[in-house]
Amino acid sequence: MKRRFTLFFLTALIFLPCLAQNPNAAPMSFMGRRGISGPQIKVTADHSDWNYVPGEAVKFTVTGPAGTTVNYTIGPDMMPAESKSAAIPENGVLILDGGTMKEPGFLRCAATAVGGSRDMATAGFSPEKIKPTQTEPADFDVFWAKARAELAKIPMDVKLTPMPQLSSDKAEAFEVNLQNIGTPPATASRFYGILYIPQGEGPFPAIISTPGAGVRGPDRDSIWHYAERGFIVLYVGIHEMPVVPIQGAAPAVQVSGNYTSIGLDDPNHYYFRRVLMGCVRANDYLVTLPKWDGRNLVAIGGSQGGYLAITTTGLDSRVTACAVSYPAFCDVTGYLHNRAGGWPAFRFNDRNDPQRDVKIATTAYFDGVNFARRIRVPGHYGWGYNDETCPPDSTFSAFNVITAPKKLAIFKEMGHPRIPALTEAEDAWLFKQVGKSL
Repeated sequence: MKRRFTLFFLTALIFLPCLAQNPNAAPMSFMGRRGISGPQIKVTADHSDWNYVPGEAVKFTVTGPAGTTVNYTIGPDMMPAESKSAAIPENGVLILDGGTMKEPGFLRCAATAVGGSRDMATAGFSPEKIKPTQTEPADFDVFWAKARAELAKIPMDVKLTPMPQLSSDKAEAFEVNLQNIGTPPATASRFYGILYIPQGEGPFPAIISTPGAGVRGPDRDSIWHYAERGFIVLYVGIHEMPVVPIQGAAPAVQVSGNYTSIGLDDPNHYYFRRVLMGCVRANDYLVTLPKWDGRNLVAIGGSQGGYLAITTTGLDSRVTACAVSYPAFCDVTGYLHNRAGGWPAFRFNDRNDPQRDVKIATTAYFDGVNFARRIRVPGHYGWGYNDETCPPDSTFSAFNVITAPKKLAIFKEMGHPRIPALTEAEDAWLFKQVGKSL
């Protein structure tokens, strides 16, 4: 996502452990990357929308300089496939027979020019009919009702600190520090965020903005344009540390780059239990603000943030709408069923792990699919077919179970980085949803 952010730790320390979990996944797609020397190629499918029905054959086209050797794979989304090579003929167009799929899903052709660029095209076979592989625990609602009850017993204990360095004539910024549930044996923890309150009397609609993966500072560009247009925005962090570190201070906690696996052998100890309740706690605070309009509370996020927008909307009836981009942690059991699963790409390959079945069962309490089933308010959803981090098999698995009013914006060539067209589509929908003009 081409938005400015600050890392608290070296990027390698944060992301390499996660990537080691799934060496086939990249933190972002490299299509269209600037500065690549050598032959440039383009991959497309023979239907303009890249959509097919099961049993229908697809042909992929690779265009580029004549004589260029291309290494390519064709296979189900994110699954192993045989690598082949071919040369682009004199007319500059290489036609590849992609075959078909018998069931709803995605078939991807990924090609790399020797000494040059990489590109891909992903054909969707009746994606609207993709069903999740994830199960739903019988006590799912009971589990989260207990967590909500635990949270309700803990005072918010709000600590609000002005942040003049992030304020402007359009909005004031504050660090927010709230009390949240803890991960056993701890009974409480702290949950941090940056609050933007527009100048003026208001009232204003409110947004909870949730972060992408890693340990990061605020995606300021992604939240500022809402604050300057008359939205209260609370951008939250998910770790027990300030979103913007105090100058010269040591980090409040050391966060493992592999935090998505911490506590996975017990749903009550899993890392995201505290995170999901922290997002609810952030809403507890937002609805107390005097400038809130009392009507509009929107959850927004992309990738891990898209997942948290889904979970917050599914958990909290005060949320009135959501805008979700390429959500992570959806249908994470996909790889157990020979299909792409959502980030963080759990494989559960170690069959000698005595806790393997327990870990798989834990994911069901946190999978975005099971929260998506509980969304009851309008939502805008958007992603691309070429996403290698949050594969479309996983995102459609969640989208297809939503029964609330929903709008889907597909930008088929988009990988994991956000493109401006998606932001424009989201904004047009969101502003109309809350009764504001762009």
